[in-house]
Amino acid sequence: MRTDDFLAEERLLNGRRTLGFEHTLMFGQYKEDLGQFARSEALRLKNLEKLRKTEERLSNKDLKPYTSECQRTCFNFLSRCWNSTFSKIGGEDWFFLLLLGVISSLISFAMDFGIQTFLRTRQWLYHDLAFHMALKYIAWVFFPVLLILFSCGFAHTVAPQAIGSGIPEMKTILRGVVLKEYLTFQTLVAKVNTVIGLTCTLGSGLPLGKEGPFVHISSLIATVLSKIIYSFKGIYENESRTSEMLAAACAVGVACTFAAPLGGVLFSIEVTSVFFAVRNYWRGFFAAACGALVWQLLGVWLREQDTITAVFRTNFRMDFPFDLAELLVYAAMGAACGVLGAAFVYLHKRIVLFNRKHKRMSAFLQRNRFLYPLIITALISTVTFPPFLGKYMASELTTHEAIHDLFSNFTWGSSDLGVDEMIVVQRWQENPLESFHLTLVMFVLMNLWMTALAATIPVPLGLFIPVFKMGAAFGRLIGESIAQYCPQGIRVDSSQDSGHNLVIPGGYAVAGAAAMAGAATRTISTCVIAFEMTGQMSHILPVMIAVLIANAVSQMLQPSVYDLIITLKKLPYLPPILSTSSHAHTIYVEDIMVRDIAYIWQGATYRDLKQLLKNNKRLMCFPFVESPHSMILLGSIPRAELLRLLELQLGSGWYGETPLARRFAKRNDFEDLGIRGLKHQLKYSPVDSRDAIFNK
Repeated sequence: MRTDDFLAEERLLNGRRTLGFEHTLMFGQYKEDLGQFARSEALRLKNLEKLRKTEERLSNKDLKPYTSECQRTCFNFLSRCWNSTFSKIGGEDWFFLLLLGVISSLISFAMDFGIQTFLRTRQWLYHDLAFHMALKYIAWVFFPVLLILFSCGFAHTVAPQAIGSGIPEMKTILRGVVLKEYLTFQTLVAKVNTVIGLTCTLGSGLPLGKEGPFVHISSLIATVLSKIIYSFKGIYENESRTSEMLAAACAVGVACTFAAPLGGVLFSIEVTSVFFAVRNYWRGFFAAACGALVWQLLGVWLREQDTITAVFRTNFRMDFPFDLAELLVYAAMGAACGVLGAAFVYLHKRIVLFNRKHKRMSAFLQRNRFLYPLIITALISTVTFPPFLGKYMASELTTHEAIHDLFSNFTWGSSDLGVDEMIVVQRWQENPLESFHLTLVMFVLMNLWMTALAATIPVPLGLFIPVFKMGAAFGRLIGESIAQYCPQGIRVDSSQDSGHNLVIPGGYAVAGAAAMAGAATRTISTCVIAFEMTGQMSHILPVMIAVLIANAVSQMLQPSVYDLIITLKKLPYLPPILSTSSHAHTIYVEDIMVRDIAYIWQGATYRDLKQLLKNNKRLMCFPFVESPHSMILLGSIPRAELLRLLELQLGSGWYGETPLARRFAKRNDFEDLGIRGLKHQLKYSPVDSRDAIFNK
């Protein structure tokens, strides 16, 4: 079995670029180091020569590389089991996807359990120290600071690649770019631990999410499973199969976060893939369904819920869900969500560029790596301190509690509320003399800049849930305002009962959440995720209208947040051509292609070869074609091999490249030339009257 070094060399031979990770203050960035490239190229040539000799020697003796007896026994046993069960029924992919969904759901549920434990601990500390305001403030600020510093230090020590969302990197990997050490077991350990430490602060001040990092975790699990299965089933080493499983892993990551398998598959396709193979559709749905099912069953078995149900269960009225004239309000709200989503992306970009522009400050904070996350976390925790501004933004509520309240099925401004309903309103109305509208406005505005600022902390983080929550609050604000000024609907038929409020503010909250999340991520599938999370289908049309208009508005203003991070991290991702740019669609490949190509053909002479090398000093490899007329590509030949050939035939002083040629002069067999895949087609022929070196 080939080693990882030889697999890495093979990827280089196939022309894939490997980008290394470089530390920066916030995200970090990926770049190509020319010095490292030269060293890796020299190592590649050396290892490749060893690999050729080893494979030739083993193939002549009909032998395989040595493995220990224990390894052979385990691999043989697993291979027999595999061939007699899953391989016989064609279920290799089914078994792999089942494992992927189950393992991902177990990790997701364990993370959620840890989040709830830490949140309860923080709430206990805050309320238990009620006798002293200073101690309450210290407990409120110290807890998230401690968790963020632990997460930051762990990520930088174990795997810096775990920093950030994970979706932009997966989007780049699925386009064929190799990111160094991004899908390794070491990064998996760092990602899981740091996300656990980070997401404990979601309901306590830092508006960060889980969805992006968990997509990365699912992809890491898929990579590890592929390597394990490859040990006795070599099909998963194939690069195309790896891409298929990574695409399914992205769907599992979303499904295990929201318990939304359908929306998870569609969302993963939208944010990670430019072109999606339809044959992979069932893989994504099967793995996502397995992950969401196990995640929900764990909640039932541990008595957290009675049965499998929606995460934010609602029961909106079905007989009259909305007035027709309200569709205009939903459309206007979608446009406003598009502006807010674009404003969030723009604000996040300006914060990152501001820090990069001031290089002295950035260098100082990078040398003192824990200072920046400490300052940001302390600032946000201070702003959200309940006796301070936190009482105007419901800062004591966790993310789950806040979204559940915003999706509630009653009008907060109604005069006939029950006891449970009054408790919900009091959470968003600190002073009975003040209106909850002020809390909703403060909640949206404060979370807008706090999320953009918190997203620059160098830890694993997600952005979907914070933006989703902001949109829900904005939608609830619009819905409550309509219910207050037009309780019978914007335009109601006289036959309708005027004693009942016909406006459903919760429907506006669902539409606002999906619209703002879609505007920030540039996706339409957020509406499907919202339907699955709420279990409601009564507002399909208004939510779809709001999401589509929000996407259209945000597309004119800013790129998606994931495309922005790709740009900030300098990932080599080619963005799609905008449909509105008619000029770009009139450019063809032939307009930019290089037609005068230097190549070698069968029947070329030494004189042709010598002139070719002198005229193309920077080319390190030349295409080998059948003839100048047919131009059928047969392979490629490295420059170093051609130099050696000329030196053997014309002498060492033919062109002043003697040192390089002398390195290859020890090899005296033309069959050792690096003509990839053409050893059986090329023959060495002595110089004849025509001086031809490549003959048929």
